[in-house]
Amino acid sequence: MSPDIGNALFEFFGGILIWLSVRRLHQDKQVKGVHWAPITFFCLWGYWNLFYYAHLDQWYSWAAGINVTFANTVWVGQMIYYAVKEKK
Repeated sequence: MSPDIGNALFEFFGGILIWLSVRRLHQDKQVKGVHWAPITFFCLWGYWNLFYYAHLDQWYSWAAGINVTFANTVWVGQMIYYAVKEKK
């Protein structure tokens, strides 16, 4: 197995786990017990990885990285939405 495929598997399954947090936040409709900064950092890192994987011609990692990056983006968006909604 190539390092690209191995990394892609981690990225893909990591994305699936992040989607569980997205789902839970959607169900709870409130932000509790998690700080926005780490999620935002890893979301931005995901965007960097998409650039970086393409630069390295690691297309499996790039494709799987879309899952992680999109999941983190949705999670951050939900966190902002529910935090603002809660303050009103």
